Amino acid sequence: MKLRKNFGIEYSLIIAITLISGLVRYSIWDKLEVIGPFPAESILYTFLFLSFTWEFFRGMNAYLNKVIPFTDRFLLRLNTQLVLGVAYMLTINRLLFSLAGKYLEGAMSVMFSLSTNAVFIVLSFLINSIFVGKHFFDEWKKSILRAERLEKEKTQVQFDNLKNQLNPHFLFNSLSSLHSLIFDNPNLASEYVNNLSKVYRYVLKYESQSLVSIREELDFIGHFIFLLKTRFGNAIEIQTDISEGVMDQGIAPVSLQVLLENCIKHNAIDPEHPLKIDIYSKENYLVVRNSRHPKVSVIASNKQGLANLEKLYGFLSTHPVQIKMTDENYTVAIPLISRY
Repeated sequence: MKLRKNFGIEYSLIIAITLISGLVRYSIWDKLEVIGPFPAESILYTFLFLSFTWEFFRGMNAYLNKVIPFTDRFLLRLNTQLVLGVAYMLTINRLLFSLAGKYLEGAMSVMFSLSTNAVFIVLSFLINSIFVGKHFFDEWKKSILRAERLEKEKTQVQFDNLKNQLNPHFLFNSLSSLHSLIFDNPNLASEYVNNLSKVYRYVLKYESQSLVSIREELDFIGHFIFLLKTRFGNAIEIQTDISEGVMDQGIAPVSLQVLLENCIKHNAIDPEHPLKIDIYSKENYLVVRNSRHPKVSVIASNKQGLANLEKLYGFLSTHPVQIKMTDENYTVAIPLISRY
């Protein structure tokens, strides 16, 4: 049977504490005014007590990690662990007192009971502090490793994300629409160019940032929606309903454009059956939902836009991107991220 990691270190410390405590008790035994000579078997009892106690606290900690993780309800978990530890120690103390009672009498018996109760309660707190401290240390190490991974992969993921969404295909469609407008509606063509320039200006401005506010993203996506409405007219309907309370929360730059492009790419655009897209906030998520009018074939789809977005949010948030598809709608929800 393979021993767990740190088993040798744990039991080396237990043996050392057992021997040290035995030597201390032996050296002061005659001064304690107890009955009889120093019982050598007490060293064995100490070792068994420390071993059993350590394994009990380890097992309790492992079980509570499953049923009440620190990350879910910290105060409830901490209080539960402390109470169980004290209850165990007081129970063990009663058993030890029954064994040690034959060596004590009168006031010494009462003093022994009270002092060991206090010592055992403090000991339970010390042992639990080891596991609580280990939890925070492990979480700290995870955050460091996660930050390192993010720094290594974030730039590449964001670059691929932007490259895949603002690709030559998008620019070609934009210029084709502009070409028609120049002759048919010069004023609208000028407004179209203005909005197109703001789309690219936004991307250039925030391409090196991991987060922007919902307010900034919505301002940007307004320009992008103008381009879509100019291109598709009544064949596309886009509604936004974002709570003012989430406007300062963060998302990755161009997230909404990625999702809107995904809607356009995979659905047929028909004025008789308009593509309806709703953008709204729900709890701690920003949701984009579109009606489904699947294309027979998707041209030039590398299927990487949404995948890159999922990967990016896997680094930025502990909450995953949620995707749900029904016969009528396709819904993607991206988690909102605190910027402070």
